[in-house]
Parts: sequence; structure tokens; C-alpha cells
Amino acid sequence: AASVSVPVEWIKNWEKSGRGDLLDLSWLLSKNKSHGSSTYRDFQRALYELSHHVIQGNLKPEQAADFLNDISEFREDMPSILADVFCMLDIETTVLEEKSKRDCFTQLVSACLYFVSDTILKERLDPETLESLGLIKQSQQFYQRSVKIKAKLFYKQQKFNLLREENEGYAKLIAELVQDLSGNITSDLILENITSLIGCFNLDPNRVLGVILEVFECRPECDDFFISLLESCVNMCEPQTLCHILGFQFKFYQEPNRDTPSSLYRVAAVLLQGNLIDLNYLYVHLLPADNCIMDEYKREMVEAKEILRKLTVAVLSSGKVDKQEKAKEKEEEKVEKPPDNQKLGLLEALLKIGDWQHAQNMMDLMPPYYAASHKLIALAICKLIHITIEPLYRRVGVPKGAKGSPVNALPNKRAPKQAESFEDLRTDVFNMFCYLGPHLSWDPILFAKVVRIGKSFMKEFQSDGSLLGITDQVLLPSLSLMDCNACMTEELWGMLKTFPYQHRYRLYGQWKNETYNSSLLLVKAKAQTIDKARDIMNHLTKENVKPSGRQIGKLSHSNPAILFDCILAKIQTCDELMAPVVDSLKYLTPLNYDVLAYCIIEALANPEKERMKQDDTSISSWLRPLVSFCGAVFPKYPMDLAGLLQHVANQLKAGRSIGLLLLEEVVHKMAGIGITREETMTTEQLEAMTGGEQLRAEGGSCGQIRNTKKSSQRLKDALLDYDLALPLVLMIAQQRNRVIFQEGGEEDVELVGKLYDQCHDTLVQFGGFLAFNLSTEEYTKRVPSIDVLYNEFHIPQDAAFFLSRPMYARHISSKYDELTESDKESKQQHKVHKYIASCEMVMAPVREAVVSWHISEVWDDISPRFYATFWSLTMYDLAVPHTSYEREISKLKVQMKAVDDNQEMPPKKKKKEKERCSALRDKLLEEEKKQTEHVQRVLQRLKLEKDNWLLAKSRPKETITKFLQLCIFPRCIFSAIDAVYCARFVELVHQQKTPNFSTLLCYDRVFSDIVFTVASCTENEARRYGRFLCCMLETVTRWHSDRATYEKECGNHPGFLTILRATGCDGGSQADQLDYETFRHVVHKWHYKLTKASVHCLETGEYIHMRNILIVLTKILPCYPKVLNLGQALEKRVHKVCQEEKGKRRRLHALATGYSGQLKCRKSYMIPENEVHRTEPTPKNTVASVHNGPVGRSSSSIGSASKSHESSAEENDKSVERSEGGVKAVHKASSATLKGNSSNGNSGFNSSNIIKENDKEKGKEKEKREKTLEARVLGKDGKEKPKEERPEKDERARETKERTPKTNKEKEKARGEKFKTTVPNIESKLTREKEREKEAFRERDRAKEIKSKEKVKGGEKRPVSGPLKSPVPRSDMTEPERGQKRQHKIDRHPSPSHTSTTTLYLIHTPSPLIKSKERETDKKELGKSRERSREREKKDEKGRKGRKRHHSNNDREVLPDLRKRRSQKMTTTPHPLN
Repeated sequence: AASVSVPVEWIKNWEKSGRGDLLDLSWLLSKNKSHGSSTYRDFQRALYELSHHVIQGNLKPEQAADFLNDISEFREDMPSILADVFCMLDIETTVLEEKSKRDCFTQLVSACLYFVSDTILKERLDPETLESLGLIKQSQQFYQRSVKIKAKLFYKQQKFNLLREENEGYAKLIAELVQDLSGNITSDLILENITSLIGCFNLDPNRVLGVILEVFECRPECDDFFISLLESCVNMCEPQTLCHILGFQFKFYQEPNRDTPSSLYRVAAVLLQGNLIDLNYLYVHLLPADNCIMDEYKREMVEAKEILRKLTVAVLSSGKVDKQEKAKEKEEEKVEKPPDNQKLGLLEALLKIGDWQHAQNMMDLMPPYYAASHKLIALAICKLIHITIEPLYRRVGVPKGAKGSPVNALPNKRAPKQAESFEDLRTDVFNMFCYLGPHLSWDPILFAKVVRIGKSFMKEFQSDGSLLGITDQVLLPSLSLMDCNACMTEELWGMLKTFPYQHRYRLYGQWKNETYNSSLLLVKAKAQTIDKARDIMNHLTKENVKPSGRQIGKLSHSNPAILFDCILAKIQTCDELMAPVVDSLKYLTPLNYDVLAYCIIEALANPEKERMKQDDTSISSWLRPLVSFCGAVFPKYPMDLAGLLQHVANQLKAGRSIGLLLLEEVVHKMAGIGITREETMTTEQLEAMTGGEQLRAEGGSCGQIRNTKKSSQRLKDALLDYDLALPLVLMIAQQRNRVIFQEGGEEDVELVGKLYDQCHDTLVQFGGFLAFNLSTEEYTKRVPSIDVLYNEFHIPQDAAFFLSRPMYARHISSKYDELTESDKESKQQHKVHKYIASCEMVMAPVREAVVSWHISEVWDDISPRFYATFWSLTMYDLAVPHTSYEREISKLKVQMKAVDDNQEMPPKKKKKEKERCSALRDKLLEEEKKQTEHVQRVLQRLKLEKDNWLLAKSRPKETITKFLQLCIFPRCIFSAIDAVYCARFVELVHQQKTPNFSTLLCYDRVFSDIVFTVASCTENEARRYGRFLCCMLETVTRWHSDRATYEKECGNHPGFLTILRATGCDGGSQADQLDYETFRHVVHKWHYKLTKASVHCLETGEYIHMRNILIVLTKILPCYPKVLNLGQALEKRVHKVCQEEKGKRRRLHALATGYSGQLKCRKSYMIPENEVHRTEPTPKNTVASVHNGPVGRSSSSIGSASKSHESSAEENDKSVERSEGGVKAVHKASSATLKGNSSNGNSGFNSSNIIKENDKEKGKEKEKREKTLEARVLGKDGKEKPKEERPEKDERARETKERTPKTNKEKEKARGEKFKTTVPNIESKLTREKEREKEAFRERDRAKEIKSKEKVKGGEKRPVSGPLKSPVPRSDMTEPERGQKRQHKIDRHPSPSHTSTTTLYLIHTPSPLIKSKERETDKKELGKSRERSREREKKDEKGRKGRKRHHSNNDREVLPDLRKRRSQKMTTTPHPLN
């Protein structure tokens, strides 16, 4: 006892440690439940000492009572022990004189009344104490009453009515009921004997029925006998009597610590099945009540919701998790020991005897799955289903070679009939499964049987939905409650794979999002799966992929949807885990892969997540990893692609382009066909793409995905099986144009461009996949004709021909093979004719179809044959990439040599590798030979067709415009290979000497003004357009670099005719051809035009313009800029963009910086302007004019064109002279030419007086010009020229305005538009040009010292022009002589002009009077300009005034010197332009 005493220190430190120490001591002492043990006595001693401390005042009664309440759970007899302790203390405190201690005792007992019953205290405590506690009113009355009760209990004798209670009668009754019933004893005979006993011994009939029921419980084998006996008894009494007697027996067992025997349940079940009692009357006698069951169900659902809520909370610490797990285990233990539930016991008995009807009625009165959630009920239902489906399972479900244990039928005739057919299964058994629900998990064998029957069921009832309901409500939820049973997963997949993917995905969605919330067990399973999945993902690395993968596989057998949700959520936030996750998924089952596919699609279609970031210009961070995960998982594992492809189709149908990211990734990873990235594609790859399939596969793409044969076949099968190939490609093509109007807006131009590029790239990729993988029959069967594509599906012409082009090539090839097989010995020429015949058969319907696409005026210039030929051919048809073939063959030879030199490689592997390389080399050689023959046939065909290509019923300019508009421009931006094709096709048309095709005009229209084309391109289109320009420039550069090449390829070609003769005249003579030097001038003009357009785009400030031109410039960098001064001007402008965009628009800054660096690297390859072109006197018999209209054009129109061009020429002369400091070149008598402004390329207008003088001179020559057969002059009309000049002058005025302070700008604005356009700041121009002039004069001085002065024949002299001026030939002939030769001589302007075509002018020489007036006008304008400049200088700051005076003084000093030096050099040899 001393060892268990309660120390005083514990009482003093009660709140800190004493209470806990005593609690631990009490827990140890309460473990032994025996009353006679020493531990029991020690426990009583501890409680006594604690109470004694309370009486002594060391501890408050409330604290002691709280402690005693806590330890009351340790023992069931705790109230009795405390009552004994209180009894002893009651005796001790009664004799004490200190009233305070007695008060402490009563306070302690009062505080313990709520867990110690007053009944026990009344037995143990003294009446006075009870009265003081308030348990009794008066102690004296209580004492007297207790005496009377004791006397009645222990001293009064019981009286019995021996006449009414005949024990012998009951003994005889029992003897009758328990006798052997195997003889001739029947229930009628026993009933007659029982009736006699009742009458003889005056037995109570109700008690007799009770005895019969009790004997029935003990003899279950005699069901038929007792049922017959009770039926007879019931007929003799009221109907509810038997039910009430049975109910009273159930109530007897409802007392505490009384368990209802199973025999009573069985008797009640048998009576119910025999309809001897009514379930409704018996049900009210059973416990628990329905409201208690409903409360329990609601409590479980609240717990389930609480668990679901905690799933969203962050993971707790490990210690707390352990405590929670222990608490959960305690709760589970409590749940496993429920109180006696008579309703469930009766239900179990009904199921065991096969009374499904009454069992179903009872379950209907309970909450869903409440009964089946108890294991015994679930097993009883499973056993009943086993018995019911046994015949059908033996017939259709047993696997081959398996025997299995047969299940015996119930001996009860009233049990449900067994299912013999699928109809019986659907009407009877499926209903049982619905009541079982997810608790089929208790019987995996029955699970397997049902699934196997379901496979056969689906073969007969394909569209029946009853099996879907069973799968949704029973099979999938039961799988979640099974403990990682991979066999059941495989069995279930055997049935589910027979369902369409739409039904499977609906089941998965229901399983994942709703089923788990219907049951407490499922919620707990979900919580456990999430915890385990989080733990696996937190520890997953590249090093532990294998063990983590096994854990994932094990966890996925039961709850795959929950697991994959956690994995996908982790990938979306941590994409570096993608590779380990993909590798760890190799342990999944087919069902798990199918569920994973659904989870991916659901995550992609999540409506709660935004696909675009807040700036609406880039993809959200969660979407990109998910798309990459799709591209990694679907090719690697056997996953169904139908749902994924249908998701993309649904997205496109809804007008959302974002789903194309998914299609792009899947096609790339599964078929090895990626989107061609313009920024990364090299020239070698592009060249390889022009070859055959083998060459494209080997050298056409970098980082190509190997071993895609199986995965690409899977993708192809999915597209064909579900008929998604054509809908997808058509919707992609339609979405490409629809995205401009439906997605983004005016403020989201960049986003629209990105989406457009994405649609276009995916169209090219997906169309290429179909063309490569589908056979001719499959492709022709699914892709409609070109007419249907264009007219019914509204597919643009470029996309329509892109889809139809492979079909035409295959049809032509098959037709050609048929014709050649019929006549194998035919000559090569005959083969060509057969090829042409094949083309004619295939392309004739196409030519007829395209006629309706455009208005009739289009076909006046280009024929449908030419249109169809252009759109149906590819680079494969035009040229053979011999270099690429040689390159790949050389690589294979190097590989073979490396294999031979590798000593570590096994011989078998070495032999196999060499055979592979050798076979691949043979394929490439054969493919090269085949393509060479094909190209020869195509070229021969084009050579025969070319005469009917261009009809040219309109002007040549319109013909070229239609060709560019309808053919070149739409296709050159379609793909990189199409860009190369367009450039090569133009060159081919030129080489074929196609009639009515002006090569010069075509190239001029392409290069002259690219601003609008560049501005209308998307980013990828800008890259393709740049590649097209680069290819065009390559051709021009090749012709420009060598005279022999030019003479060979262009000298005698009609594309370079400068005069187009009337019908009936002979072809152009040599004088009609554009000579080599003039062509070099034209090339320089094109380079200038490109520079001007580039600078204009860079100066607009518009993001799209600047971005696209930088992309185009980067693409054409190998061929442009070639001229040093143009390159310097462009470099300066790009450098300014770099400075302006730094820290603002990062993309522009990056593009400009990148281009600037590349441009500096190319600077060493640039050449001075004098090496690009030089000017020589034009031969007298050379007429350089390009036809620009019909032959019958009136002379007045020619005169007006000449007049405008000449006036512009004079004005250009003046502007150039002003920019060079007032030096005026003397005009040669035989020519007049346009000159570009050396500072900014702008031109001014001539004065009105000079225009009138020129009009008079032209009027005199009108009759002579009408006699010639020249119809038009190439270039814009004179009336159009000022419209081109005006924006340039406005731009120049704007630059001047930017250089002035704000106050000056406001004053200049008030002076009016005339001052802005006609009086630019000449002083500023002179300042900028001063240094250039000095450098130019130094070069001329050095040239003058080397060269001697030479005179031209006929007294002509060659002038020397300025740095950017074109040389102006002069003449000393008289005015009449000039008039006679005015019609024959034409001078081409060698420097850039402002027209969009190559402009050729008739000769016009100003008279001396005009020259003198021109000089006077120039001097006046120069003086006025200086005066205005001085006025502005006075109002500026002092520093600006001084600087401008200094520039003015320098200009005045330079002018006389310039005049003098130029006059001295007029007789020298002309110097090339710098």
C-alpha cells in the first residue's frame, strides 16, 4: 500500500505533473480486472488517498471529480469502487468534529453524482449523508421504507394457483413437439393432440404458440412440419397473434447484455417466407428504430464529408499523422463492435434461406447500402448471387481448361430461380447487384464470375445499358475497396474493352467524381490513396524510378483515377518530374492506361483553369507540361487515342485553337513528323526535303524520332476506325481562317498571329502524316475532290491543293505504271507521252473545277492548265537534290567504316549494322535514280505545255499581277519547301522561255515594294516569305555576278525583252533584250527598294511591321545587303531600333540585336556601289522599253507618261544638286534621267515653269512617237508618281520636325502645309552631306591623277557623278539633232526610283533657256531657304545658333569649290557609282 500512496508533491503540482502521474498510475493499476488481486486493492487505495487529500483541503473537489471522471473509462465497475471508497470516508468523517472536512466530503460526492448513479449511493451511504446530498427527502422515511421492502423480499411467502398452471400439460406438449417425426406423424395429428392438451390442462393458447416457436428454433431440420403446424394454428386464432408472440420474443433479447440467437432470426425468416406473419407487423418489434439507423447513416456521411474537407488541407507533420491514424483505428474498432441489430440479423436470415423478396423490402426501408456495408449481409447477398448465376456461369463464363467448384442450389423451393439465360440475368440478378453496391469487394470470386459473364453478355447485347449500370454501381466501386488485386483489374478490362470509349470514359468520370462520395468506406479509401500517392510523388527521383514505379502500379490496381489525378497535378506544377513519372508507369495494367487517358483528357478540358496567361499572349504554365506528358505517354504505352483525338475535334468544333497543341505533340512523338521550325531548319535539311521519302527521313529533319512504325500505325488506326482523319484536317483548315475573327481582337494581333501559325503548322504536319501513312485507296476514299473541298467545305485554295496534291501524284503514278506495263518495250519518248497522257487524265477534272473559283477575267491572262500545274507540282517534281543524296550516302559509308574499325562490337551486331547501312544506301541510290527519271518526264511535260500557259489578253503587268496574286504569294508563305518551290518555279518558267512571261517584270514586282506583304504576314509566314525572297535574290545575284551566266541564261530569253512587239512581228532582236550593264543597274535599284522598304517598316514603330521585317532581313542575309552604303544605312537604322527598344519590347530588341550582330559579320562581304553597277553610253540603236499594256495604246498616253517621268527627272536633278551643296551637273544633249536623293532617297517636284517647257518639247515629238510599235513604257503613270513622293516628303519633314525644339515645331505647324512639303531644312541636309562630299572628292582626285582625260566620239563627254548619283550623259549637239534622236535613245535610271516596276523613259533634253531658268530658280529657292533658316536660328538657343551659323558658312565655302571641281572633271572618264 505504501508503494501506491499518492505523494503530497503530486497534489501540490497537480496541474503541472501530478495529475498526469496519477493518471498513468491509475491506468497501470486498472489493467487487472480481478477483484481479489493485490492490484485491485492498490487501485482502491489510490482512490481513497486521493479523496482523503480532498477532505484534508489539499485538493479542490472539482479537480478530484474531473480526474475520477477521466479514469471512469478504465474499468466498467468504477462507480461501485468509488461508492465503496465514499462509504468508508462517510463513516470516518461522521465521527470527526471538524465540520469543514465533512463539507469537503459532501462536495466531492456531489461533484461525482453525474457519473456515479444515485442507486449505488443509496445502497452504500448512510441515510443522513443521502439527505445532506439531496438524494432523499427525509432520512427517517427512507429508513422505514427500506425495512418494509426487505421484509417483503426475504420473509413473505409466494402463492401459486395450482389449478390454472398445470406443469404436466406443458411437459406433455413439449413431448409431443420433440418426438421423432420421421414416421407417419403429421402436423394434423400433432395439432389434434395439442388441442386436447390445451383443453385437458387448461393451457394458455398464446403460451402454447410460444412453446411451439421455441421448439421450432431447436429443430431447424423440420421446417416443413412446423410450417404446416403453425399454419393450422394461425387459422384458429387472430392473424396478428403469431406475429406479436414472435415480436415479444425479440423484445426479450433487447435487454442489455442479451444477444438475439440466430435460431430466432431463422424462425422469423422462415415464417416470413411462408407468409405466416406480416413483415410490417414484425418490423416494429425490432431494434434499432429507423430513426436511429438514419442518424447513424447521417453521422457517417458527416464523417465522410469531413474527411473530404481534410483532403484539401496541407499534409500534417508525421507525429500528428500517427496520432490521427491511431484515432482512426480506435474508431474502426468501435465500428466493428456495433450493438445487437435485430433488423440486420433478420435480413441475414432471410438472405440465407433465399427469401429475396422480403430481404429486398427490408433493405428498401434502410438508407442506401447501409445493410450491405455490414460484412455478414454482404457475404449473404454474394452467396445468394453465387447460387443464382451458377448455371449461366457454367455455360458461358468458365474459361477454357478451368473446372472450378460447383455451387449447390438451396433446398428451399421458395428461393429465387437460377439464371439460365442472359434475360434471366438482366431481370433478376442485376437487381441483386444493385443492393450489394461497392461491397462486392468482400467476394473477389463472385467479382470474377460476373465480369466473365459480362464479356459474353456484351457479345449478345451490344447496346444494352444494364451492364453499364452494374459496372458503374458495383464493379468499379468494389475494385476501389479491394486490396490491390491486379487479377481482378485484368478481368475487368477484358469486359470494359468491349465498350465504346465514350461509355468507358463516362464510367470513369462517374467513378472518379461521384462514386467516392457515396460511401464512408470509399471516402476513406480515397483519402488513403491520396496520402500514399503524395508520399510516392514526394520521394520520386530518377534514381528510384523502379521501386517507385512498382508502388504506383500496386496503388493503381484499386484506385487508378485518384492516383493519376495526384500525378497529373504534380506534373503541372513540377514538370521536371515528367521523365521519371513516364518511366515509372510501365507497371500499369491496360485498365490503368485507359483510366490514365481519361484523366489526361479531363485535366486538359478542365473548365476551371485558364488556357492562356493573363496577358493573353502565351500558353498557361500548367498546360504546356500536360501536353508534353501526353506526347511522352501515348506513344510509349498502349493507350487508346480515340478519346484524345475526339477531344481535339471537339475543341476545334467549338472554335478553340488551343487543342491543336495536343495534336501537334502527339503526331510529332507518335509519327516522327514534327512541325518544321523555320528558325532552326538548315539549308541542307531543306534541300533534303525536296527528295524522296527515304531522303526526307534521313536528312530532312534534325533530332528525328526513330522507331515510330508501331506508334504511327496506332495513330493511323485510331483516325480511320473512328473516322476522324477528314473531320480533323478540314476543321484545322477552317479554323486557320476563322481564328482571325473569333479569337483575340484588335488588341491581340500577336496572339491571333500565334494561333494562326499554330493552326497552319498543325495543318501542314497533320496533312503530311495522312499523306505519308495512308495508302492511295484510303486517302482517296476519305479526302474529297478539290471541287468539294473548295466549294462545300470552304477550304482555301492553298490548303485544298495541299490536301489533294498527294492524291494527284499517286493517281498519275498509278496511271503511268498501268500504261508502261502494257507496253514494256516502248522507247523513252513514248514513255514521256504516256506520262503526259496520265497527267492529262488526272488533271483534266481539276482544270475544269478551278475555272469556277475565279472570275472570267483571270483566265484571260493565265490558263487553268497553268494554274493547275503550278498548284499540283512540288519541288520533288522540279529538281533532284543530288548533293543531299551524296551527303547521306557519304554518311552511310562513314558509318560502315566506323563499324569495321570498332573492335568491341560483336561480329553478329557488326554484320547486322553493315547490312542495314548497305540496304539504306541502295535505297537512296534507287530513289535518286527514280526521282531523276521523274523530273525528266515532268520537265518534258512542262516544255510541251508552256505555249498554252499564259494567254496575255491583257497587259503584261496585269498578267504578272494575277500570277503573283493567285499563285506565288499564297503558296510561298505556306511552307518552307513551298517558298523554295515558288522561287524555282519562276526560274523554271523563265528557263522554259514561256511566251508572254516577263521575267524582268515578275522580279521587279516582287522586289519593288514589300512593305504591305511583310506587314500582313504572321511571324512564321514572315520567315517563309523571307526564304522566298532569299531564293529569288540568289537567282538574281547569280545572273548579276557573271556576264557569261547572264548572257547564257537571260540573253536570248523572252523574259528579258524590253519591247514587246505587236502580233505578227518577229521576235525581239538583240537590241530589244536588256543588256548586262542595264540589268546590273536594275539589280541595284531592287537592292535600294528593299532597303527603303526595310527602313520604312523599322521607322513605323508598329510591332508587327518591325518584327516581320527583322525576320525577313535575317532570312535574306546571305544575299542582302550586298551594297556597302545600303548596308550601312540599314545597320544604322537597326542600331537605332536596338537602342529604342531596349528595356521596352524585348522581342524586338532581341531580333534587332541578333540581326545587327549577323549584319556586322557580313560587312566584309559587302562591296561598294561602283562594283555593283556602272553606267556606259547607251548604243544608239538600243531601245530599252518594256511593254506595259496592249500594242494599241495611244500616243497621248505615252506622251503623258513621258512627260511625268521627265518632270520627275528634272526635279530629281534639282534635289540631288541641292543636297550636294548646289553643284549642278550639265545635262548631256542625248539623255535625261532620274536621280535619287543621296541623303534619304526622296524626290521633289519640278517647278511649274519647267513642266510647261517640257510639255511643249514633248508636243513636237508626238507624231514621231506614234509611228513606233512600242505600246507602253514599263512603270507607273506620271500621275501616280507624286502620290508616291508625298509620303516620303512628309517623312522628311517629320524628321526635320523631330530635330527642332518643341517651340519651333509649334511655329512650323502654324506656317502651313506648303512650307512643310516644299521647303525642307536644306541647311541640315547640307550639314549631313558635307562629309560625304569631301570623301567623294578625295576619291575623284586620286582617280584624276591616274587616268587621263579622254574625249568621247562625236564630241560627247562623260561626266562624273556624286556619291549616290547616277551618271548623266551630256551632249553638245544642237536642238534639232536632239529632237531627231529623242525617239531612239532611252536611258535607264541606274539608281533607285520610286516606282514599283523597272521604269524606262524616252529621251528628253532641256533647252539652254530651261537650263538658265533652272539655275535661277535653284538660286532663289536656295536663298529663300537660307533666310528661313536664319529666322529660325534666331529663336533657338545660343548653342544651336552658333552651330547652324558654322554649318552655313561651311556650305557657302564649299559651293564654289564644288562647282569648280565638277566643271574640271566633265571631260574625264566616268567613275562608277559609290
